Amino acid sequence: MPNTLQRWELNRYGAHNLSLETDSVPRPGPGEVLVRVEAVSLNYRDKLMIDNGMGMPLAMPFTPSSDMCGTVIATGAGVTRWRADDRIVSTFWAGWTDGTCPADAFALGGTGPGMLASHVLLNEHWAVAAPRSLTAAQASTLPCAGLTAWFALVETGALRAGQTVLVHGTGGVALFGLQIARAHGAQVIVVSGSDHKLEQARALGASHGINRQGTADWVSAAREWTGGRGVDHVLEIVGGANLGRSLQTLGQGGRASVIGILEGDQISSSVFPVIMGRPTIQGISVGHRRALEELVRAVDATGLQPVIAAEYDYTELPRALEHLARGPFGKVVLKF
Repeated sequence: MPNTLQRWELNRYGAHNLSLETDSVPRPGPGEVLVRVEAVSLNYRDKLMIDNGMGMPLAMPFTPSSDMCGTVIATGAGVTRWRADDRIVSTFWAGWTDGTCPADAFALGGTGPGMLASHVLLNEHWAVAAPRSLTAAQASTLPCAGLTAWFALVETGALRAGQTVLVHGTGGVALFGLQIARAHGAQVIVVSGSDHKLEQARALGASHGINRQGTADWVSAAREWTGGRGVDHVLEIVGGANLGRSLQTLGQGGRASVIGILEGDQISSSVFPVIMGRPTIQGISVGHRRALEELVRAVDATGLQPVIAAEYDYTELPRALEHLARGPFGKVVLKF
């Protein structure tokens, strides 16, 4: 077993305060596994945590990031779920196995331990087996972005063939939503501000693309494309006043999954699309372990390949965060 590890730490908010530190490799205690990290996928949430902690009482020094794929190299007393050499991915929520999220569950890379290290300790219940069909970099994108889209569309949304899904942008959650919807036989409308990214989305299987910069009324354009019926699902990643526009695209009884806060943490809408359209508006905060296990099985069964915009060496975290801030097509991953 190695003697030293490297870990990214933050002592004060702001990416310029990140430092790569060296420490001794811990030994797993009862119920714990020691994991050699192979890849960490960045989420926009990680940028916010580094910038300001998102209002959480973070203990400093703080290690960011929740999404990891790695290999178990040692197990503590009483561990039954894993053995050495098992390949695993972390769960976003520690303590949420199924059903309703318990009050004492907490998120990794937040109030829970972060994954941006060469070696991490995890409770044996905070992980699932990695997909057999994916590389470590690809597998590391599933715990947050992949599961968020799956939980919205499949676990809670009962997505089925013939439906229409609208996604905003071309980040990790949006592209997973596109791929999961296509795998279920649904059609997908992508709304983006870039013609180039819309071309990439069509190549990935999008049925229709709308440039919100070049279309005066993208809501009407979306409804027109569905023959006036409206869409069945919206992944609302933008937030703010965009929710009101998203609700206008829904057909009667459609579902809007509120996920992102790119335009702030306050949402707004006219009441009339709610009264007349009878939508389901649901908040999505990633999902539980059982759903992640089902997503992994679906990935292996369908051959779904997560979209990775770029891979960086773990020492290049500042560059990777700058790439994330530019709005990549797909996921940004750090490799150890």
